[in-house]
Amino acid sequence: MAHGATILGGIAGTELSPEERDFFRAADPWGFILFARNVESPEQLRRLTGQLRDSVGRDAVITVDQEGGRVQRLRAPHWAEWPAPLDQAEAGARAMWLRYYLIGRELHDVGIDSDCAPTLDVAQADTHPFLRNRCLGSDPDQVATLGRAVAEGLLAAGVLPVMKHMPGHGRAVADSHHDLPRVSSSLPELDALDFAPFRALADLPMGMTAHICLDAVDDAPATASAPAVQLIRQKIGFDGLLMTDDITMQALSGTEAERAQASIAAGCDLVLHCNGSVASMEPVVAAAGQMTPQAQRRADAALQMRQAPQDLDRHALQAEWQALVAGLALT
Repeated sequence: MAHGATILGGIAGTELSPEERDFFRAADPWGFILFARNVESPEQLRRLTGQLRDSVGRDAVITVDQEGGRVQRLRAPHWAEWPAPLDQAEAGARAMWLRYYLIGRELHDVGIDSDCAPTLDVAQADTHPFLRNRCLGSDPDQVATLGRAVAEGLLAAGVLPVMKHMPGHGRAVADSHHDLPRVSSSLPELDALDFAPFRALADLPMGMTAHICLDAVDDAPATASAPAVQLIRQKIGFDGLLMTDDITMQALSGTEAERAQASIAAGCDLVLHCNGSVASMEPVVAAAGQMTPQAQRRADAALQMRQAPQDLDRHALQAEWQALVAGLALT
């Protein structure tokens, strides 16, 4: 059975309302995404993730942005506070694996089985501050090595990673939440730097597009660009499940329904809609339609990588991680 070609996050609070429950039952999104407004306590979050899965009658994927630093939806006092990823990149791959295994176990404990990480954008000197310290470094080989550690740590914790932002957002000097970044670099330049970490991790189960216009590829943002999606599929070699970045971000033009339709037409498998009410989600769900057979195949392959968490000694791993990152300066 084909599900709706959406991941929906327009959940107003910490409990699912009857209106939201009925809407999700009818819309049947492939998955859900949660935000800080949905998070109060471990007990409440376990209840909410259960309500979401009950609404669609299956063990749907529930994802979140839990990178650390500014982009962390589950926070103290109930969950650990993690520094920005770039602040700890120097500690190396083992430290990054430990960090994301521990993050993943915290997520899995409350019914969240996906994390929108690793961020594989390569940091540049002029990368916009909204993104820069969320990156894993400025060398593509380092980014790939650390990104692999992030992904493997999450998978070991029973959590599906989502690499982002394909085919690369690191050259953006504008914040795509508000404006469309444009990049004039040549295709060989992009291929050598921006695309390289994604190519190295092209076997990962899930990826997220970038709301960025690469002049060498197309005049449209990658999320809504058939040539950009073809580049992700062929030049980068990613055949995993490809979701858009949040289509409520203002880098995209047109209505949200038009953005959804353009993204699916470009070749994205799923539309990610993060903010809004049931009324705002309804036209997006209609425009996205049902998952294509190819999208469903990729989704099924991603679900095959979802596993029970490895039961490791978290206290010992936390102590090892703290020893590895001791003395690193935080920004």
